[in-house]
Amino acid sequence: MVQPARAETARPSILLRETVGSIGVLTLNRPAARNSLSEGLIGELHAALDDMAGDKTVRAVVIAANGSVFSAGHDLKELTARRTDTDRGRAYFAHMMTICSAMMQAIVRLPKPVIAAVQGVATAAGCQLVASCDLAIASEHAKFATPGVDIGLFCSTPMVALSRNVPRKQAMEMLLTGEPISAERAREIGLVNRVVPAGTERDAAIALAEQVARKSAHTVKIGKEAFYRQAEMSLAEAYRFAAEVMTENMMARDAEEGIGAFIAKREPKWADR
Repeated sequence: MVQPARAETARPSILLRETVGSIGVLTLNRPAARNSLSEGLIGELHAALDDMAGDKTVRAVVIAANGSVFSAGHDLKELTARRTDTDRGRAYFAHMMTICSAMMQAIVRLPKPVIAAVQGVATAAGCQLVASCDLAIASEHAKFATPGVDIGLFCSTPMVALSRNVPRKQAMEMLLTGEPISAERAREIGLVNRVVPAGTERDAAIALAEQVARKSAHTVKIGKEAFYRQAEMSLAEAYRFAAEVMTENMMARDAEEGIGAFIAKREPKWADR
């Protein structure tokens, strides 16, 4: 007797996309692999960010994760499998670090705020992902670490984002010891903005995103870009640059509208230009 063909079970997407009002929500969905940043997940994240950059209906982005771990960083099994390559994996390792760094920079360059909603452990490149976001909300159960030193692989690329978020000595302690820090300690040193009760971090991140989304998208875009550019300049250069940015900003329609609304004591009507 011929058995009927079984329908193939569709693989769940490794990145879930949804919109909540004007907020785009990207959810890492590799819980069985501790949401490790595989080549596929890095690619999908970057593509989603590029899509949302040009989507005028999306005014802010939240990055969340399913499961008990936010992200354990790079997929070490995927990397180790390339040790059998003729170059012992060198070319693939370079490729992975390059595409991961490009994805992290896409977050910074996105003309909209990106907020991490951290429900659990964020380690190595997972911690880097949190640090790369503009804002971060953490569950009281969340923990953060850069433990590469424990396995002979110093967290050099996570170091770039981490050292731009927290004071040097705190960053060095995390990098040199690999020890995890609590959500509250992460808030104290500036890695996250707020710590909230477990299970509420996603809603809290969306609420914060909605608060920012009510502002002029044009003004937020100008401000975010200027923030990261001036941070790399000397004090005098930063002031010169910021003065130029504010002059151009004053010429924008939304600045004229916003100032006029403030003086007239009415709500502004943004045109996002």
